[in-house]
Amino acid sequence: MAVEDLVERRSIDVVPDDERHGTAFSQFTLWLGANLQITAVVTGALAVVLGGDVVWSAAGLLLGNLLGGAVMALHSAQGPKLGLPQMIQSRAQFGVRGAVVPLCLAILMYVGFFASGSVLAGQATAELTHTNDTTGIIVFAVVTAVTAAVGYRVIHALGRVAGVVCALAFVYLGIRLLDRVDLSAMLGDAHFDLPMFLLAVSLSASWQLAFGPYVADYSRYLPRATSGRATFWWTLSGSAVGSQWSMTFGVLVAASAGDAFLANQVGYVVGLGGTGLIASFLYFVIALGKLTINVLNTYGGFMSMVTGISGFRGRRTLSPRGRTAYIALIMVAGTAVALLGKDTFLTSFKDFLLFLLTFFTPWSAINLVDYYLISRERYDIPALFDPAGRYGAWRWDALTVYGVGILAQLPFLVTHFYTGPLVEPLGGADISWIVGLVAPAALYWLLARRKTPHVPDETPRALASARKA
Repeated sequence: MAVEDLVERRSIDVVPDDERHGTAFSQFTLWLGANLQITAVVTGALAVVLGGDVVWSAAGLLLGNLLGGAVMALHSAQGPKLGLPQMIQSRAQFGVRGAVVPLCLAILMYVGFFASGSVLAGQATAELTHTNDTTGIIVFAVVTAVTAAVGYRVIHALGRVAGVVCALAFVYLGIRLLDRVDLSAMLGDAHFDLPMFLLAVSLSASWQLAFGPYVADYSRYLPRATSGRATFWWTLSGSAVGSQWSMTFGVLVAASAGDAFLANQVGYVVGLGGTGLIASFLYFVIALGKLTINVLNTYGGFMSMVTGISGFRGRRTLSPRGRTAYIALIMVAGTAVALLGKDTFLTSFKDFLLFLLTFFTPWSAINLVDYYLISRERYDIPALFDPAGRYGAWRWDALTVYGVGILAQLPFLVTHFYTGPLVEPLGGADISWIVGLVAPAALYWLLARRKTPHVPDETPRALASARKA
């Protein structure tokens, strides 16, 4: 394959059938590689750092990964059917221009995840390059941006490599960790605490749900005939296995290391493996794992920015120069946040994860109810690019439901800077994400099922937007 063939030409336009390729198994390798990484380890560790025990923290994380992973995998199954990036589909629910509301929040999410990933990867990069953390963050950010600019094929290839390399490294680190800890004592110290259990569920569920706004970006090139069920299960299994593996490792590390891990997450994990060449390899593994997920965040942020702006400008395609400019904006913003927040990473990251969930559970609920229950997988794709078309410029019913979904969660939300009034009667448990899924899903279904002029008889396949950019 020529080098120019590796560079992706498409952005938010529909992928035509003659450019589709791959199998549903590609979703397993991508999401396994994206989740076998240090930030997932830190997410699992938070369940113990904040007061949970090993057994119930791991169980809560597993439940959250399965529940949240099922939601994100339902989004993934939309990709082969429609051949569109994930957030373009939001126009069917919110209107061609109204979709800018969740899109703006999605961009903030990508910048936040880029920043949090760059903090930890920057530490590893600094060790590899014998520089300081600031230089490491900047170097890592530039490599991420260049990889994201190349696009879809390289992103999937990176996921396959990272999946194998990081899996081998985590097996080795797991063996080294078990040599150091008294696992039977940890397992014997189980004591169920509902608020701590629900916190663990929320941490992992938010981790999975945060993939929802971009997961179909990486399944949209699959052939149209690809089974939606196969896409769902390969996505869920890759994401849930990878994240649970990393998070369980984080639970054990936090339970055994305490302050030593909190002081230097990357340094402690590498120290488990050894010194010299082994340490250098593990720093490389950490940087590779973070590169995989940060490329996804950069690519997703670029897609969301193009989608939001194109709703007002009407453009469906993007020049290579424009693509580079959007990706550079994401890189600069994420790097700035990383440099500002690198000294308060752990507390800030936990609050970021849980607060982020407040905005994306209602979006997931509305998107999935509309696609699977109201439209029944049928969208008028050309109308997604026309503010005067079937979906209109703004759909105020969906935007209202979205706002209600956000507000409904606030009484149940627990973060460092805000705690809702109904948290204490529930023993301190955070169930906001459950409310954020159920309430808007039910409300949107009740409203939309009575008024369905936006639902076509079938998904049109003759698409003017399928022309090559």
